[in-house]
Amino acid sequence: MVSLWATLEPVGKIEPQPWLQAPQTRAVMTALSAGGTAPRFVGGCVRDALAKRPIKDIDIATPDDPETVIALLRAAGLEAIPTGIDHGTVTAVADGERFEITTLRRDMETDGRHARVQYTDDWSEDALRRDLTINAMSANADGDVYDYFDGIADLAHGRIRFVGRAFERVEEDYLRILRYFRFYAHYGRPPLDRDAVAACRRHAERLHDLSGERVRDEFLKILAARDPADVVLLMRANGILEHVLAEAGDASRLRMTAWLDSRALAIDGVTPDPVRRLAALLRPDLESAHVAAAASRLRLSNWETDRLIAMTEPIDGLDAETDTQDRRRILHRFGAEQARDAVLLAWANELTIQPKLPAARTEAWRTWLEECADWRGPVFPLKGRDVLDLGVPAGRRVGELLRTVEAWWEAGDFQASRDDCLAHLRDLI
Repeated sequence: MVSLWATLEPVGKIEPQPWLQAPQTRAVMTALSAGGTAPRFVGGCVRDALAKRPIKDIDIATPDDPETVIALLRAAGLEAIPTGIDHGTVTAVADGERFEITTLRRDMETDGRHARVQYTDDWSEDALRRDLTINAMSANADGDVYDYFDGIADLAHGRIRFVGRAFERVEEDYLRILRYFRFYAHYGRPPLDRDAVAACRRHAERLHDLSGERVRDEFLKILAARDPADVVLLMRANGILEHVLAEAGDASRLRMTAWLDSRALAIDGVTPDPVRRLAALLRPDLESAHVAAAASRLRLSNWETDRLIAMTEPIDGLDAETDTQDRRRILHRFGAEQARDAVLLAWANELTIQPKLPAARTEAWRTWLEECADWRGPVFPLKGRDVLDLGVPAGRRVGELLRTVEAWWEAGDFQASRDDCLAHLRDLI
């Protein structure tokens, strides 16, 4: 049955923008139109263009099946990569720019994690399977916007609503619980949609059915929002957070960390960082084993896990008023990135206790971060070969001797030369 919605005329217009008029974009849209159908831009690029936000990815939908899409692209001399052919997705590459192209679909069967779909030529059916009204809009090559569920008005007023019945949308894919709060964090304004929150609250336990990777991606995007603390508190109040991060503590340190890294400071290297914000949200009394367990459950990378654990272990001697020599020692021993993380979290923690710090202490914290940005640390002049050349057999003692000499070199504020370090090493041997 053909939907009446499919006959609706455009109701909005995207103003001319570089991405819309770029030769690569035009080339892909022209190629897809050669078979007689009219492709449209869908999802985030339409939403963000209307919201006057930067465009990250350009997604396109078309009534043509994937095989036809590939043929049309190649006939136009464009590269076509069957990146998700089983799900109707092809990636087009035009002069180095990538475009994800998906055939219109309708859901035939869902189980809360996956959907069995069928191709369609009905734009309204494809829009109906999308999660939120602000993500269900589409636009043609000229920027004319088709909006079947009042997404334009919702975007303008900060209303985050599910398409159709909220309970049905969540039951189709439980990840939409986190997606709801993610888009509220980035685009929403109070109040929360009552039906949406009720559906999320009712199915919160089903988040455990999802892969750690999917949960991680959405939760880190929530933490990347300008003010994630308010949304985290809403998730806690509605019984969502406990199923994502049971190790979460008070959100006040997260609030102060986000304020420092996004608005309060303009220092090289100080930028919003979801992993650092995750560390700020964890309870401060957590042992490393529990931090590692949380990282494993969220499927963080080894590098992210190590960094998260390091941020939950205080650095001895680190304070706003740490003297210059000890700062250099900390920077050398832990590196500028770990020192920066530690300084921001320590400063944020102090602000949760005393939001208005004395000017001198604020300036001291700021100086700490500027030193992190400028650090180009000295290199310890000895290597393991130097120890071996002095007759020490290979083994654990080589490393112990090097660490002892390096600690002596640090204590002297890195002033000892290579010859001085070798002399000290001989004395130890």
